Amino acid sequence: MDRPGESTDPTEPKAEAPRSGPRAVSRGNGILAGIGAAVVALAASEVVAGLSRAAPSLLLGVGDAVIDATPGWLDRAAIDRLGHSDKSALIIGIACISLIAGAALGNLARKHLIAAASGFIAFAVCGVVATATRPDNSVLGAVIVGAIGAAAGIIALRSLLGVATRQSHGAPAEISQSRRRFLVSAGGTLVIGVLAGVGGWILSGRERIDDIRRTIRLPRPFRSAAPVPAGADLHIDGLSPVHVPNSGFYRVDTALQTPAIDPDLWRLEVRGLVDRPFSLTYEELMALPQIEADVTLACVSNDVGGNLVGNARWQGVPLRGLLERAGVQPAGVQVVGHSVDGFTAGFPAKLATRIDNAMVAVGMNGVPLPVEHGFPARLLVPGLYGYVSATKWLSAIELAGWDVDGYWIPRGWSKNGPIKTQSRIDVPADGATVRAGHIAIAGVAWAPTRGIEKVEVSIDSGPWQTATLADSLGEDSWRQWHLAWDASPGTHTVSARATDGTGVTQTATVTPPAPDGATGYPSIQITVRR
Repeated sequence: MDRPGESTDPTEPKAEAPRSGPRAVSRGNGILAGIGAAVVALAASEVVAGLSRAAPSLLLGVGDAVIDATPGWLDRAAIDRLGHSDKSALIIGIACISLIAGAALGNLARKHLIAAASGFIAFAVCGVVATATRPDNSVLGAVIVGAIGAAAGIIALRSLLGVATRQSHGAPAEISQSRRRFLVSAGGTLVIGVLAGVGGWILSGRERIDDIRRTIRLPRPFRSAAPVPAGADLHIDGLSPVHVPNSGFYRVDTALQTPAIDPDLWRLEVRGLVDRPFSLTYEELMALPQIEADVTLACVSNDVGGNLVGNARWQGVPLRGLLERAGVQPAGVQVVGHSVDGFTAGFPAKLATRIDNAMVAVGMNGVPLPVEHGFPARLLVPGLYGYVSATKWLSAIELAGWDVDGYWIPRGWSKNGPIKTQSRIDVPADGATVRAGHIAIAGVAWAPTRGIEKVEVSIDSGPWQTATLADSLGEDSWRQWHLAWDASPGTHTVSARATDGTGVTQTATVTPPAPDGATGYPSIQITVRR
């Protein structure tokens, strides 16, 4: 007997039964499942990397590979536009690309789960290759991280697709309930994945190293820096301080994640073209006689008048003594600093013996080096841009021939990197509006190893007026300066120039930072109102 509403016409097409399996998953759900799976894959790999020192982060490995492959002009553009945020932007970009790839694989998995799983494996292989080729990373560790990350992603994808498939069957109420279940599952996966990924970064050890740093006391140096003269600080609002606080000191380096180095496991090698290579533990390095000095560091990427420069009171072991202990051979004409993350920088060995304040620094402004600035030790050579001298997270000092190139040289930067005589206008700020009358024009000037002897100011291309200099902290440190100006209403252009201790005046010729540092006069434009 026919059931009510059931057709008996054999020619009428019958309703197709709902399909089961991944094919029944909607495009949106497939994409969401893929994104969730990608987050799980990234999080799993970061957790494993955080739990084991031998397991490197694939996310950072890919980021390092991107940096290594980036042409010099693009590096400079990223630093100019993003400043300290360039590394964060790169990590976020890689993560976003991973999520987009996950979305595409999730869509593919609706019909071809095996192909999508193969895609997760392929991405893991790319991460392993990029990471394992870094000299400081374990190949086996990278393989383990990649395998766990890919497996976690595939399992999460299959699980989410299973939940999504079940929402395609049953009565409308059941379908609605299944849809909510899928959204809760997908949302929970995303939240747990993000939290796990953040946990992986926390497990990398930064907090533990900061705790260790706080227990370290710097030894008393045998040669202390002179007390800061009362007249070294002009006490003008907005003017750069004599010593820049550690938290505000500029940072430019190639490290995507700051290396967290246990000082008890750290070693410093002195090797290469030397007669007596040796290595030091952190305890042995700290036990050596130390010096203290006020030194201005500057980045070669700094534009004229830019902020990639700072002055601090540094403490460390004289580099000259370490090289004398090693016995430098005649062919060892270059000192090459090696970082734990593979970065290298080289400079003439003769400068290490001629410059009194060249050191392996262990302290900054009275405390052990901050992790961001090279803990447990870094190289510091007054008068040289950081890209050829200031190796952070130092692991080795190698004496080599001049044919060995540091990290930045093949990327278009000059082999030599002496810091140029420079000045900067801090007050008033560029674009500021001020009241007519007596105002202060003030800033800092620097020429490490040569000192600053004069700063001059020109207003609206008028004659150069000599500014008043603050007392000097030494030839390696910047000096504050100021000029009292009776400002009249209107728009004005203010320029400055410095003259160093050898009589060389900052050049007016405008050049970009590449390949060996920017030149020109710093200028600001201000509006003076009645």
